[in-house]
Amino acid sequence: MASFMPDVETTFARDIIVIEDQPIIMPDGCRLSARIWMPKDAQDDPVPVILEHLPYRKRDGTIVRDSLTHPWMAGQGYACIRVDMRGNGDSEGLMEDEYTPQELQDACDVIAWATAQPWCSGTAGMMGISWGGFNALQVAALRPPALKAIITICSTVDRFADDIHFKGGCLLGENFGWAANMLSYSSRPPDPMIVGDRWRAMWLERLEAMPFLAREWISRQTRDAYWKHGSVCEDYSAIEAAVLSIGGWHDGYRNTISHLVENLDAPVKGIVGPWIHKYPHYAGPEPRIGFLQEARRWWDRWLKGIDNGAESLPAYRAWLMDSIAPARWVDERPGRWIAEAEWPSAHSNLLSLELGDGVLGATAISGLVAVDSPADCGSQAGEYFPFAYGPELPDEQSPDDAKSVCFDGDALADPLDIVGAPRLVIRAVSDKPMAQLAVRLCDLRPDGTSALITMGILNLTHRQSSEEPELLVPGEAFEATVTLDQIAYRIPAGHRLRVAVSTAYWPFIWPAPDRARVTLEAGRLELDCRTVFAEGDECSFEKPVGAAPWRHDNLKPSALTREIETDPVTGIITTTIFNDDGEDRDLEHGLISGSSTLERWSIHPDDPQSARVQICWKQTGGRDEWRTETVTDMEMHCDRDWFFIAGRLVASENGETVFARDWEERIARRFV
Repeated sequence: MASFMPDVETTFARDIIVIEDQPIIMPDGCRLSARIWMPKDAQDDPVPVILEHLPYRKRDGTIVRDSLTHPWMAGQGYACIRVDMRGNGDSEGLMEDEYTPQELQDACDVIAWATAQPWCSGTAGMMGISWGGFNALQVAALRPPALKAIITICSTVDRFADDIHFKGGCLLGENFGWAANMLSYSSRPPDPMIVGDRWRAMWLERLEAMPFLAREWISRQTRDAYWKHGSVCEDYSAIEAAVLSIGGWHDGYRNTISHLVENLDAPVKGIVGPWIHKYPHYAGPEPRIGFLQEARRWWDRWLKGIDNGAESLPAYRAWLMDSIAPARWVDERPGRWIAEAEWPSAHSNLLSLELGDGVLGATAISGLVAVDSPADCGSQAGEYFPFAYGPELPDEQSPDDAKSVCFDGDALADPLDIVGAPRLVIRAVSDKPMAQLAVRLCDLRPDGTSALITMGILNLTHRQSSEEPELLVPGEAFEATVTLDQIAYRIPAGHRLRVAVSTAYWPFIWPAPDRARVTLEAGRLELDCRTVFAEGDECSFEKPVGAAPWRHDNLKPSALTREIETDPVTGIITTTIFNDDGEDRDLEHGLISGSSTLERWSIHPDDPQSARVQICWKQTGGRDEWRTETVTDMEMHCDRDWFFIAGRLVASENGETVFARDWEERIARRFV
């Protein structure tokens, strides 16, 4: 496997200092803990602030990327502030949920504190990936006076339609997975070296108040006020700060870049590479980019007022991916960078293809086409957002194609560049009041493999509205549009397009209560196709660089495995994923940290109500004679009307249990 670490730079324009624990006191008295990198002479030559506000523990959770990023940017004349959110890491207070009004207000208060310091020039930026990208957008919508620009990576504008919880009105498997993840992440103690003797009292208080987010997230099955909070698409005009939006084609949050560039009135630019859920200076697959140089140009323009042309960059830059043989992981994704001066693209043309009798082209369906997939269809999907440099990408699609209804185009005479979000418009009937559709656009290669280009899913009760879903009337025709995820992909001459339609996509989405048959009466695929090699459309980036990597000892290596087994007696199919991140010791302060996850996703092909998931997370930490461990076990299954969820959290110190709690929930299914 290739190394994805950037080239190391250790000499900067300004010498830096690091403050390991800067207390920042909130108006209600809560002490947040921050780590700050800044120029040594900032008191004499003040600098702008760049805030990253997260629940992921600066001491050991984000230490790898923090080491690469923040010292480098501080050396360019910025104060980089990495804050542990309240209730996490070394900060006081209690964790309640993601993106709460308190979280966002805390970020505003941190900005106000920082810009009032004598070492700050008075302007601020905010950045982050995933959670930090989400709250950067949400804080920007609140318009704290000093916040002039943000960089948001792998984020969303719509917390219901395009987050880790629901998609197309379907309950994502990762909704439950993320709830288990956060219960585990937030269960860890603060570091006694930072907070002193009160660490145990803080830990126990934290554990006692731990939210069971699976209940919160799964019980809210329509796009209500809970999901609208923090969804900046509700009012794009609220954002006045300059926005640089970045994402990856192999990440679950690939649509945001297009949405922001198309809808913001504020200065905005977008970049999409072939990456998984990582910062683009150390992301895979290749090619990585000089993200820090791009970020410096953004900050220099909007926080320092340097006239460097950042506002004149192309509106949208994307890696146009070439066709390759599908695999669970590739080190490099061939293609080329393209640039659009405006978005939507002026180079785009609409190509409309009819769903025919097993074909895709100019002729419409002559009869009715029934789609009735077994419940285990979807095994080749890959992870919702791949995070490891390992087997998490979509695999060869033929096994899922065989469980779907497929419409194949003719071999292309010329290359075709698809850049945008494909759409499938259908007229159909269902034999059940609730049903789902998964639509995959595939590249049929001359070697016989089927490679996933992009996909979309739709809970058909949400076909008109996710705020007020409506049951289908069995036997009554309806119309619906399935919007697939954004993509930039070249289909070479000689390849064929395939549209694969299924009524299941496990374990990517939770199945509908009953196996449904959806009969297609008509369908049309709409593709935004870009002029091949449009004049002057190419762009490039500087090479990836970073500061010195994290200094640590590896105490236990990492491991990642994925297996699918069928029980010969019951016929139940189980996907087992084991991900051990290993264990490391920090060479500066000695803190030990490690984690591992075991997931089991089971279903019978003939019974969607047999769906079951079990997830166990283990977190380890401590120092030589002081060790802590938390173990989180969670399980969910269902019947036609209810979700049944169980959880257990056990925390121990030096092998002795200090806390244990169980949860049992029954949550009604409403249109899911």
